[in-house]
Amino acid sequence: MGKITGFKEYARKNFTLAPVEERIKHYNEFTTPLNQDEMEEQSARCMDCGVPFCHSNYGCPVGNIIPQFNDQVYRGEWESAFRTLMSTNNFPEFTGRICPAPCEHACVLGLNEVSVGIKNIEYSIIEKAYEEGWMKAQIPTSRTGKTVAIIGSGPAGMAAANQLNKAGHTVTVYEKNARIGGLMRYGIPNFKLDKQKVVQRRVDLMSEEGIKFITSANVGVDLSIRMLQETHDAVVITIGAGKPRDLPIENRDANNIHFAMEFLSQSNSRVEGETFAPQKDILATDKHVVVIGGGDTGSDCVGNSIRQGAKSVTQIELMPKAPSKRTADMPWPTYARTFKLSTSQEEGAVLDFNVLSKSFITDENNSVTGINCVRIEWEGRGFKELEGTEFVLKADLVLLAMGFLGPLQDDIIKELALDTDERSNIKTTGFATSIDGVFSAGDSRRGQSLVVWAINEGRECAVEVDEFLTGQKSMLNQKSHAYCEI
Repeated sequence: MGKITGFKEYARKNFTLAPVEERIKHYNEFTTPLNQDEMEEQSARCMDCGVPFCHSNYGCPVGNIIPQFNDQVYRGEWESAFRTLMSTNNFPEFTGRICPAPCEHACVLGLNEVSVGIKNIEYSIIEKAYEEGWMKAQIPTSRTGKTVAIIGSGPAGMAAANQLNKAGHTVTVYEKNARIGGLMRYGIPNFKLDKQKVVQRRVDLMSEEGIKFITSANVGVDLSIRMLQETHDAVVITIGAGKPRDLPIENRDANNIHFAMEFLSQSNSRVEGETFAPQKDILATDKHVVVIGGGDTGSDCVGNSIRQGAKSVTQIELMPKAPSKRTADMPWPTYARTFKLSTSQEEGAVLDFNVLSKSFITDENNSVTGINCVRIEWEGRGFKELEGTEFVLKADLVLLAMGFLGPLQDDIIKELALDTDERSNIKTTGFATSIDGVFSAGDSRRGQSLVVWAINEGRECAVEVDEFLTGQKSMLNQKSHAYCEI
């Protein structure tokens, strides 16, 4: 490393956030990055640790060569850092914003000090690449004559499309919604990931590179997957884990109880100019909102509800509050599931843990007015209700954010009679499904996971598809330090 003692000399500096009272008035991103000199100083904190766990399996799922691009940034070699980053990660502009940074949890410096700000460095590299014009369309010099249909345009589908296009195959991406991006477009709020400035910017670049995107094409419903099989040499299914976990308690059918994605997708679409009929609008305005589920999706519901002008927002969680520090069951360098307020939760939500929802309360119009709850105590993997702790939460809008149970089963999986595993995910050998020439990657194959894991899945799946199409060892698994090369 260029600055062997940098980790001793420089404290970690983070990007600054706009004050709560300002940022809740809009849906724009609200972080202010550090300047170039500050980022070069932050990169100097990378400590030449010998065994860099940050880009091991414990750290970065896509294997970013973090010590190398840190060193390059420290030396002011930003374009080289960009090419190093792009050799492993198709979409650092996404992960630099929304990844929970397992790399930082695996950082060796983090054993004794505050870890290196890897995520912020990644963000700064890719944004500088756009500013300087290094990030530009890379159009393949030749085509193989092979065609690939990719179903679903989330991060796994986009990564697979990007890699297969680099290999010279002709790629068409089919998306059931009106805009490209999958969960990144419809689930993650604009204030965390700007849809036009960031997501659409990359979609436009991929279109320029030759990838064709077809929207409002619900394969398995409006469009037969068998037709895609007949007209393409390979098909890749990257439809995500679209089946939400439900809460089948009394009065679940009441009005104004919705799955989180129903609410989030509407909110994101509204930001992009779409309107909804009043009877179909799901809005938190002037409502007491209760979000059931304590994860990132629930947190996203919180941030949107506050921006829509909710009277109050409460987020409840069945599980206990996470510890503030690592415990014996989360040793370094594994990801530390410690408690930390999200930026949305900091904006004014009330958080409550160890809460079991017993039944919904309704009025004469069958609209929800509250939730009967009770506190619980965990005993091993089970829990017991605590007598005398019953209470009622006022609720005009309830959002169910309790995770996902695998891909939807009634369209593509049903049409092809695809084999599924015990968790209802598409069963594969490697990335090949039970149908010849049909592959799967991302959450539809591995289950609900992170965007960075979806990118990894798309990349690895592309290697198998390329070998299937060409009959020879794929060049796609040869990581290159030049963005323009495979």
